[in-house]
Amino acid sequence: MPSIRQNYTYNLMYQILTLLTPFVTTPYIARVLGSEGVGIQSYTASVVQYFSVLAALGTASYGQREIARCRDSREERSRVFWEIEILCASTTAVCLAVWMLVIAFSSDYAPYYGALTMTLLAVAFDVSWFFGGMEQYRLIVIRNTAIKLTGIVLMFLLVRDSGDLLLYIAMLAATGLLGNISMWGYLKDFVSPVPLSSLKIKRHLRETVVYFVPTIATSVYTILDKTMIGWFSGSDKSQNGYYEYATGFVNMAKILIISFNAVMSARMSYLFARERREEIRERIGDSVDFVLLLGLPIAFGLAGIADRFVPWFLGEQYGPVAGLMKLCSPLVLIVGFSDCMGSQILTPGGQRAKSAKVIVAGACVNGALNLLLIPHFQAAGAASASILAEMLITGLYFVLCRDYIRPGMVFRRGWKRLLASLVMAWAVTAAGNLPVNGPAVTFLQIGVGVLVYFACLLLLRDRTVLAQIRKSAEKIFG
Repeated sequence: MPSIRQNYTYNLMYQILTLLTPFVTTPYIARVLGSEGVGIQSYTASVVQYFSVLAALGTASYGQREIARCRDSREERSRVFWEIEILCASTTAVCLAVWMLVIAFSSDYAPYYGALTMTLLAVAFDVSWFFGGMEQYRLIVIRNTAIKLTGIVLMFLLVRDSGDLLLYIAMLAATGLLGNISMWGYLKDFVSPVPLSSLKIKRHLRETVVYFVPTIATSVYTILDKTMIGWFSGSDKSQNGYYEYATGFVNMAKILIISFNAVMSARMSYLFARERREEIRERIGDSVDFVLLLGLPIAFGLAGIADRFVPWFLGEQYGPVAGLMKLCSPLVLIVGFSDCMGSQILTPGGQRAKSAKVIVAGACVNGALNLLLIPHFQAAGAASASILAEMLITGLYFVLCRDYIRPGMVFRRGWKRLLASLVMAWAVTAAGNLPVNGPAVTFLQIGVGVLVYFACLLLLRDRTVLAQIRKSAEKIFG
């Protein structure tokens, strides 16, 4: 059985790289391309993302679950892999044909869309879902790390001014495509050739559609907001740039929680397939504890550092990003919970159809609120709509998952963390008022926040923190 601790460590190492990378790349890109260039990149990427979601047709989440359920049999997992992969390649081919028409009829963005064709093509070669189902996160992390480092080097070598926007977009698309292709070299150790006549591709179509519905609905409220900001802001693409960075920082903060859920998803599919209910409940309790332990302080911490962080990191022209960061910061905890329940209970437990209805409802609410709020408040309106939609989804997920997670459990495990986070937020804000400038003030605020938060938890005798201290002490002192 693959080690969850090792898989999370591998994933965590990559996520730390992901968190550190923007500290190197974002200030450079923000200044070189400007807010308008970043806005164009964000807008065109959001458009191709719709086609990528259609091309994938839910095979990523569905494929990971199916591989996890049959991973003990090489013959069965090989057959399942080829059936799902051929299905994904077929849907990608259809989407590519339609994408060519989009390029042909586009007047302003045709060159950018042409470069982004590689992003769509990469969907057919993406087999990370297979390795996720096998819990082989080491391979995924090696691949992703190589792609990210290559992209960083090429960016600094080739992107020099705002005229290199097309090159920057093409470079991002090409590295993603080549990275997906590179994963195929590892398949021979896990998959065998299967006679084409033995494949039953159609049997997966219905299930992938069930997975596709929430995926496309999620895209509506994670991508459509950027598209709609582009529609309603007219020639001013700065709003897209502000929103891109604010949500980007929040998404980076969510990584530590979501990466844990991703690692746990395959294991939970394995446990549900074998009906090991007690172990499932135990692991869900640990996951709730993890989300609360990190989600609360990260949300308060993001809001606390925003005012001093944005000016030195992005430049004075990105001032509105700070307010958007504060507005979006609760998403860390809200999405942390919904992702936990979706990845570890609903999808592994075969309740994807129920979760799909919830996500569709959230997408509808988000779309309606976007239409009402974006014309008046632009990026802030999109952020508000996202928060309200995510709150609805998380609330309904709690209802669906009431056999595993109850409000009392969340309160018992969370009230100490909430109190500690409030004290931490005050300390972070106070540290931001000190006469320190540039990166030093942000690192000071983060350091103070971490120390105050865990000191408060120690004073409150938080059982998880005390248990970890005891385990560490036993390892050190025997």
